Amino acid sequence: MENLYSLAAHRLKELMVKGEAAPSAILDQVFSRIEKFDPKIKAFVLANKEKAKRSVNNPTKLKGKLAGIPVLMKDNICVKDEVTTCASRILAGFKPPYDATVVKKLEEEGAVLIGKANMDEFAFGSSCETSCYGPTKNPWDITRIPGGSSGGSAAAVSADETILALGSDTGGSIRQPAALCGVVGLKPTYGRVSRYGLIAFASSLDQIGPITKDTEDAALLLSVIAGYDEMDSTSVDLPVPDYTKALSKDVKGLRIGVPKEYFIEGLDKEIEAGVKAAIELLRSLGAKVHKISLPHTEYAVGTYYIVATAEASSNLARFDGVQYAFRAGNSRDMIDMYIKTRSQGFGDEAKRRILLGTYCLSTGYYDAYYLKAQKVRTKIREDFDKAFKECDCIITPTSPTPAFKIGEKMNDPLSMYLSDIYTIPANLAGLPAMSIPCGFSKSGLPIGMQILAKAFDEETIFRAAYTFEQYTEFHTKKPKL
Repeated sequence: MENLYSLAAHRLKELMVKGEAAPSAILDQVFSRIEKFDPKIKAFVLANKEKAKRSVNNPTKLKGKLAGIPVLMKDNICVKDEVTTCASRILAGFKPPYDATVVKKLEEEGAVLIGKANMDEFAFGSSCETSCYGPTKNPWDITRIPGGSSGGSAAAVSADETILALGSDTGGSIRQPAALCGVVGLKPTYGRVSRYGLIAFASSLDQIGPITKDTEDAALLLSVIAGYDEMDSTSVDLPVPDYTKALSKDVKGLRIGVPKEYFIEGLDKEIEAGVKAAIELLRSLGAKVHKISLPHTEYAVGTYYIVATAEASSNLARFDGVQYAFRAGNSRDMIDMYIKTRSQGFGDEAKRRILLGTYCLSTGYYDAYYLKAQKVRTKIREDFDKAFKECDCIITPTSPTPAFKIGEKMNDPLSMYLSDIYTIPANLAGLPAMSIPCGFSKSGLPIGMQILAKAFDEETIFRAAYTFEQYTEFHTKKPKL
């Protein structure tokens, strides 16, 4: 039998329609893969084999666009009665009493949920090293990081330990690991996918999105999870297109903007060459390429780490040992219990961000930091609004470097934060952006190209990405495990 675990969801759907593959066979192969390779990669924090088997053995559940397709959830997406910890000790043993909206949508379309993926604690990180479960490894080189914070989701897709996965993206947490693991990762427009049931990091930035083997699967998965949800006040009530219909093999006349601010000192030369070669290929296929400027780009990282930490400080105040999961023992009184619980429950990076955010929101500093950051955020959004009058999409590198060594940046938070320099602006502006594989470094590490478009114009991204895939084979390459 063909290696079903290595195939994209759209290909598996074709085989199932023809009777050449059964959901049970797909699931068995995926779990064999998990059992063989995950002890080395550590992409999973929970592999729920029995629950998945019950799903594939229940014909009433195997109906819809994703019937019989295994899907992995990031560990900050609530699944009813299934341990959901955000990879943090403070949520040890927490089982949500409800499903996230995206989980309901997946199950309505017949998807088979297979478990939870490792991540940076509360999505605080760019390397998947801050998890209380330990780091996830990059399938292309297990001495290197897979990217973060959705590192487990990206590594599992790359290693063929799942067919599809969901991640969340606050400052690049879907796109950056997708780039470093050689897979496709999409951050939808803010408001396109419901955040109900996503445990919040920064509420004005977070967005759930797909991590997949190719662009067609990303379009398929987004078509399922997108749409208005009255349970999420930030969800936008707009019709959801069938994104798979945007997969035309044609970029003739497509206007591509290349921002000069993204190709400067600090960008790895191999990544620069790979992305520029990809842009030239699209030009040769009929796209019109020209340079643009996004002048406030240099302020994006500073702005993000004020807005994001301030919102994180507020969101994480609820984890105090009273209502949820972990509570420290031997406390003298309530205040002592709060202090001990939060000191023992949160890791170093979570504490760092809570402290930074609380400082930015404190009396006397709110105007100087948080308010000013929100004004700069508006300037960054205005840069994109102006640019999209000249172009249909924007192409940049996804990450400034290939995957770095595990431990290399753990003691240098500022260097770690700069890993997201190319992905953060899309979150601040609320725009859709996708990373697709566009090459490899000399040492065999994946290189990702980022494509951005106007708000709610994911279709243009799919058009450019799908065309590129049809003329290249980067997305078909697999790591040698």
